[in-house]
Amino acid sequence: MRSIQAFLAASLLLFFAAAWLEVRAGDLQPGMVPPDFELSDQNGTTHRLADYRGRWVVLYFYPRDDTPGCTEQACKFRDDVAHFRSMGAQVIGISVDSVESHAHFAEKHGLPFPLLADEGGRTARAYGSLRNLGLIKMAQRHTFIIDPAGRIAHIYRKVDTTTHSADVIAELTRLQADFRPDAAS
Repeated sequence: MRSIQAFLAASLLLFFAAAWLEVRAGDLQPGMVPPDFELSDQNGTTHRLADYRGRWVVLYFYPRDDTPGCTEQACKFRDDVAHFRSMGAQVIGISVDSVESHAHFAEKHGLPFPLLADEGGRTARAYGSLRNLGLIKMAQRHTFIIDPAGRIAHIYRKVDTTTHSADVIAELTRLQADFRPDAAS
């Protein structure tokens, strides 16, 4: 009986250690070049991070389509999309949901920016934004602001969905004022 309990305890410990390491893998920092990706959006269009070189990118990872916090966050970005566009910034959402799920979510809430389907979680993992709980994988709520030179300018690892869009706009305003393209390369 003790050997079964010890085995179960060790298995649980390994499970949680693996989940913690998965989240920490690929810890990116400002100034680094983020991993490129090739993912389909809610319309089936393929997007690569490299396609946005020369523009500011607000790349946000979120857990699940149509859940309360994710809906609030996406709708705040939607409401502020004209402001982001006026700043020359492209908002892009990524979760492990399917293209079909993204299509429903985008249509239901009138989301005018790409929602990329990272069904295997490979991109989220590369950004240190994948939570792997055994059979359940989901992206963590992280946001990366990427500058026109293709480098990470700012990372949010803790997000308040009620203020996040406004927080990103304020940070983007500060970053743009300080950005020197020749110094970033």
